[in-house]
Amino acid sequence: MGSGPSFPMVPMTRDKIFIVTGANSGLGYEIAKWTSMMGATVILACRSEGRTQEAIEKMNKEFQAEKAKGTEGLTDSDSLALEYMQLDLASFASVMEFCENFQKSGRKLHVLFCNAGLGLGPFQKSSDGNEMLLQVNYLSHFIIIGKLLGIMKQSGPDCRILLMSSAAHKSGTFDLKTINYEGNPDSYPRLNYYGRSKLYQIMQAAEMGKRLAGSDVTINSIHPGLIDSNFWRDWNTGLKKVAHGAMQATGVAKSPFRGAKCSIDLAVNPKYVGLTGLYWCDSKVVTPNSDARNKGKQEALWQWTMEKVKGYLTEEEIRGLQGTGTEQAG
Repeated sequence: MGSGPSFPMVPMTRDKIFIVTGANSGLGYEIAKWTSMMGATVILACRSEGRTQEAIEKMNKEFQAEKAKGTEGLTDSDSLALEYMQLDLASFASVMEFCENFQKSGRKLHVLFCNAGLGLGPFQKSSDGNEMLLQVNYLSHFIIIGKLLGIMKQSGPDCRILLMSSAAHKSGTFDLKTINYEGNPDSYPRLNYYGRSKLYQIMQAAEMGKRLAGSDVTINSIHPGLIDSNFWRDWNTGLKKVAHGAMQATGVAKSPFRGAKCSIDLAVNPKYVGLTGLYWCDSKVVTPNSDARNKGKQEALWQWTMEKVKGYLTEEEIRGLQGTGTEQAG
């Protein structure tokens, strides 16, 4: 469909609730904007309130521009239903506060889009003692899913969890003994650990998809392509800066809107009802690497993760994740 949407403009009402992490820029910005322009209420779960409020203002201006162009399928509302909630994935305390605040709101939750993530920066360790990519890209989102899954199971048919993964998972090795990097910071293999974090998301979707079978909640992972976004913010010197510039000049890197098309499609398109545990690119199911498909490794990662995060989940939340909760509820 050229530069326009290649996803259906699905009419939604404001009681359809989305959460999009990292929604104030890049892919998350486009996902939040387009789903809210279809009528949904979208919660932008981000660190910075100032940057997020600026993004909300910009989205509303772009919404008015789309209306002026006569874009079909837009909500009849005068403004978009966009809300900020504070979330810092580098802090488990912030993750817990975010989840508790949402739980207290009494709202339903229909789509949880785990989009936020860190890219190829230098080694960092979180205040919780974890290699930063492991925590931000994987563990914190896992906790959010665990704490909000019960709400999703009670929110009616066809609720969806989406994980923003990457073809870079092929650069990651699967080794639970070294999952939390403890080596020399100067020798930190950043591409490998970025790939690992994306590999875990694909494996999580596959394993959790099996455990949620029979419920109204599906989970899938996505490769959006190479995106020209804040992902490259640390590529600002030397050869990395040159390489990033070349990707921009040649069109190899997609715009955030182009990169978000598959994600928006999977979030709203009725034809995907019930499809779960899969890895997608360009709205097609694709095959990840052998580690991602290995059922024994999926189970091993699941058990390691549950042990790691169990202190942040109630017994009921743990049962819900393990597939022993009330799957038929709702």
